Amino acid sequence: MKKFNKGFIYFICMVSAMGGLLFGYDWVVIGGAKPFYEVYFGIAESPEQQGLAMSIALAGCLVGAMVSGVLADRLGRKPLLLISAFIFLASAYGTGAFDEFSTFLIVRFIGGIAIGIASGLSPMYIAEVAPSNIRGKLVSLNQLTIVLGILGAQVVNYLIAEPMPAGTTVPAIESWNVQMGWRWMFWSAAFPAGLFLVLACFIPESPRWLTMKGMTEQASQILTSIGGKEYADKEIAAVVAGKAKDAAEKQGGLKMLFSKPFRLVLLIGVVIAVFQQWSGTNVIFNYAQEIFSDAGYDLGEMLFNIVLTGITNVVFTFVAIYTVDRLGRKKLMLFGAGGLAVIYAILGTCYYFHVTGFFMIILVVSAIACYAMTLGPVTWVLIAEIFPNRVRAVAVATCTFALWVGSFTLTYSFPLLNSCLGSFGTFWIYALICALGFIFFGRKLPETKGKSLEELEKELVKDEEEQIISTDF
Repeated sequence: MKKFNKGFIYFICMVSAMGGLLFGYDWVVIGGAKPFYEVYFGIAESPEQQGLAMSIALAGCLVGAMVSGVLADRLGRKPLLLISAFIFLASAYGTGAFDEFSTFLIVRFIGGIAIGIASGLSPMYIAEVAPSNIRGKLVSLNQLTIVLGILGAQVVNYLIAEPMPAGTTVPAIESWNVQMGWRWMFWSAAFPAGLFLVLACFIPESPRWLTMKGMTEQASQILTSIGGKEYADKEIAAVVAGKAKDAAEKQGGLKMLFSKPFRLVLLIGVVIAVFQQWSGTNVIFNYAQEIFSDAGYDLGEMLFNIVLTGITNVVFTFVAIYTVDRLGRKKLMLFGAGGLAVIYAILGTCYYFHVTGFFMIILVVSAIACYAMTLGPVTWVLIAEIFPNRVRAVAVATCTFALWVGSFTLTYSFPLLNSCLGSFGTFWIYALICALGFIFFGRKLPETKGKSLEELEKELVKDEEEQIISTDF
């Protein structure tokens, strides 16, 4: 790192990673506001409308994820970062400003578009500006800022909410929390969104994108600022050579991705992405009111418990960053799936027998810790590693889309499952899903630790081709 401009590199990567921070903040802030806006809008007794309010932003994520790749290639990385920051800012104000449930949903959907854009664009920008020897470390900043955004939203919600009388489970409609508190929770997102919008004006365009568009002089200036003239010439030459190779060989599209040789690796990628959501842990952030109230806690205690889960999420994300290259991806995924299956089975049993109190908090925090050090971050590592060069771009986009579909269905279905089956039945279903994931990973998931991308391509694509041959005969 001696020859690199550390200050400049970390500044532009941290600013870009604020997209991840806002992703986490906007995604989770609704969890603390939920008990109050539901009373305000009169949907506290409607599981369908509750699920729609919580999941509508995820529908926007699908749109944002679909358009971000095309727009990033056409407009550039920096303009799209600025657009996402502006949408975050506008949706933060609008969500708390409107008095009609329909307009609340519209603005949440628009905010979801910004989440969908930022979820893919921020790590991509970092990867394109970071020197290769520290790229993994810098890209991991995005995952860290996501969990910091989650914790930030939880802490702010806790500080904004006025204390409620002990034993309160449903706030009074005339209370400040119901009339104004939930609004300020959403408005609080405007402060990091505004800071992101201002700081993003001072970061450069991706030098890789500039080179791909033929603007090598501008790209050279940025790369020289990062690592000097020799580094700039080397990087530009590599991008130009790669561009010529891609033009000659042609990148594989959806047709190639869905062809027989790639079906196994595509199946693994999609299952990993959807399982990360269907493992159930994310409902703890969005539906903390139901989970903690069923465990015997009132609203005031619930908000504090949410902060506790956020702190756990941050701490064990650091554990994941430390262990992913030491223990390996497959071991962590198996530990996450198996560990959550056991925790959810116990949690469901405790709900069934009406167990309440501190032991329930221990179980919930254990689930968050298990997820944060395994399925949460390792999913993104695997999706980036397992696909061959020919189909990597379209394959990662397909898996990201599948992940947001999984997130939408999980978030929308929880209040319906909880209403029909109770908390015990819902968590038993999640335990079964995690057990099935454990079996799948044990049989199909390759260990990618220490293997080159070319070795993984031979292992996965060759195996699939052999299966096809054996089936044909």
